[in-house]
Amino acid sequence: MAEQAHSNIPTDGNPNSNISPPSASLGQSVIPIVNRLQDIFAQLGSASTIDLPQVAVVGSQSSGKSSVLEALVGRDFLPRGADICTRRPLVLQLVQLPRGEDGSLSETAEWGEFLHLSGRRIFDFNAIRREIQAETEKEVGLNKGVSDKQIRLKIFSPNVLNITLVDLPGITRVPVGDQPSDIEARIRTMILSYIKHETCIILAVSPANSDLSNSDALQMARMADPDGSRTIGVITKLDIMDRGTDARNFLLGNVVPLRLGYIGIVNRSQEDIIANKSIRDALAYEEEFFHSRPVYHSLADRCGVPQLAKKLNQILVQHIKAILPELKARINSQMVSVVKELSSYGETIDSKAGQGALLLIILTRYTEAFNSIVDGKSEDMATTELYGGARIHYIFQSIFVKCLEEVDPCGDITDEDIRTAIQNATGPKNALFVPEVPFEVLVRRQIIRLLDPSLQCARFIYEELVKIAHQCESIELQRFPVLCRRLEEVVGIFLQEGLAPAETMIENLICMEMDYINTSHPSFIGGSKAVEAALQQHRSAKETSEPDKAPGTEKVQKSRSLLAKKNISGVAVDQERPTQPVAHHEKPVSSACHVSCHLMTGNTSVSSWGISSIFGGGGSHASSAKETSVYKSYNESTYNTEPTFSNIRLNEPPAILRPSEAQTDDELVEITVTKLLLRSYYNIVRKNIQDTVPKAIMHFLPVIHKNWDSFCSSEEIQFWA
Repeated sequence: MAEQAHSNIPTDGNPNSNISPPSASLGQSVIPIVNRLQDIFAQLGSASTIDLPQVAVVGSQSSGKSSVLEALVGRDFLPRGADICTRRPLVLQLVQLPRGEDGSLSETAEWGEFLHLSGRRIFDFNAIRREIQAETEKEVGLNKGVSDKQIRLKIFSPNVLNITLVDLPGITRVPVGDQPSDIEARIRTMILSYIKHETCIILAVSPANSDLSNSDALQMARMADPDGSRTIGVITKLDIMDRGTDARNFLLGNVVPLRLGYIGIVNRSQEDIIANKSIRDALAYEEEFFHSRPVYHSLADRCGVPQLAKKLNQILVQHIKAILPELKARINSQMVSVVKELSSYGETIDSKAGQGALLLIILTRYTEAFNSIVDGKSEDMATTELYGGARIHYIFQSIFVKCLEEVDPCGDITDEDIRTAIQNATGPKNALFVPEVPFEVLVRRQIIRLLDPSLQCARFIYEELVKIAHQCESIELQRFPVLCRRLEEVVGIFLQEGLAPAETMIENLICMEMDYINTSHPSFIGGSKAVEAALQQHRSAKETSEPDKAPGTEKVQKSRSLLAKKNISGVAVDQERPTQPVAHHEKPVSSACHVSCHLMTGNTSVSSWGISSIFGGGGSHASSAKETSVYKSYNESTYNTEPTFSNIRLNEPPAILRPSEAQTDDELVEITVTKLLLRSYYNIVRKNIQDTVPKAIMHFLPVIHKNWDSFCSSEEIQFWA
């Protein structure tokens, strides 16, 4: 009975020799085609949108994944060790070769080919292992790093079935070496990126000496395949289970059910690997193991590497048959679009004359497309956003012009700045009129502020023209990628050569405005109008504040009248005793000072501390004579006094002087006049700059059709012509 149960296990060391002819013939015809497609799509990388059928091997670290793959191939060729061995996804394509007529095998009948070593056959499987290690270390280094970049390997052998497998890194929990702290999450994400596709068959490998319900491989498989319709379970290391236990419930699916079932196998131990135990001897040991344990006799179709290879081949073929119609439809759809794109590139031209004519046609259409986009005449005009020349107009009007209009010419100038400038311009004397120098100095400071936004505007237009140049690539131009790159470089240089003189012109425009302040401009407010407007503002401000200060004004008038009465009585006493001797320290200084101030200023108004009350009584000559005598006696006593030593010293002026804090009415008027002049002239300059800067930019930043000759005469274009 045991012999009948295990009659399908080969004794010649080939785990794949007993496959039914229909399945083998179908596998030989369909799977190689899928493998060829995988090689093509692997070269496309992320550009490929078609997911092809494949088998992904998933398991935790040291679960026996590598042993399963080597058993399927029948050769030792994978890196082995105690730590993590698979650090990059290995796409393994098994290609079955036909046997000889006599059924014999030669040593040269098996070899491997790497996709990155195209066309090179490697007959030494130890060399294949070294190449896998070298490619892994080349990408991730020597210290246990992990990468998602694939290594693609083909194994050609008569002893294999046509299967495509992907050996993924084992799930690990504790980072070692150079592995990042989130190594477990990264590996799980990498595994999920393969098994999430419906075209992928999941080979979930779990060791028999662990709890199957806690298997990392089955947990990952359940995330991508909840119903278990495309997951095959593999139970490894059946020979090291505890005595008295077996994997029967695992293989029957009583613990974690799977639609595709389970296969149990026996792996080589680490001791067997160190002792160089061959795959053939391992298969013989596996056969003997299942033969000697009656519990597995009824499960012969679920035990052993040969059954695993057979089941994988059959399931993969059935899977391909199921998805083949949809796969064929997607490939045909993409073929139609690719053929249409290819036909749009035109035919290949071999003659020099034809190539030159084609280049001229490409350049002509390129410039026409560029200029039509700038001028707003493009046939592919967008309707959802501004496009081409409309963006340039938006930059000029809504960004540049609006920015200049929002600038306050007096925003960064305080009243103290204007007051200081006016006093500096008057020198050692008091100004009779508002000087022109402060106005010119301050207005130049405002004009220079227009330079930066003007240069930024030129840079924005340059960047927009570069974007337009990228949008002009026609299908014919995309046919020649090298020419396309060169043309972009030439257009960039061409626009850059126009940007430099445009920026120079903008700087000259600003310098012109600064060098000559045209106060005769018809739109300029002028000095007289500015003074009149300032006085009017000053009066309006005073009238607005007078009602609030009315009570205070009456008190001031009463105090002044009282002070005037006191001054009258005090001066009368002095007039009655002009000839009495007065001591030196009792000279009437205060009265003389008031009189002298009155005579020097000639002020006879009522507001001169009541002086007009003294001299306003009919203008009598007696009071004038007395006043003169008092003034004369004071002067004589002053000039005749003998020199005395004084301890009064002046404070030295500080290093930095600023005007006094109190502002007079005249200074307020001068500040207002200066601000009016600044705003008036700045608005004139602003309008000039808003008009001339866009003109300068569009003149020097070239539209290609206006400079067609210079564009086509550039060295790069001539080279390709």
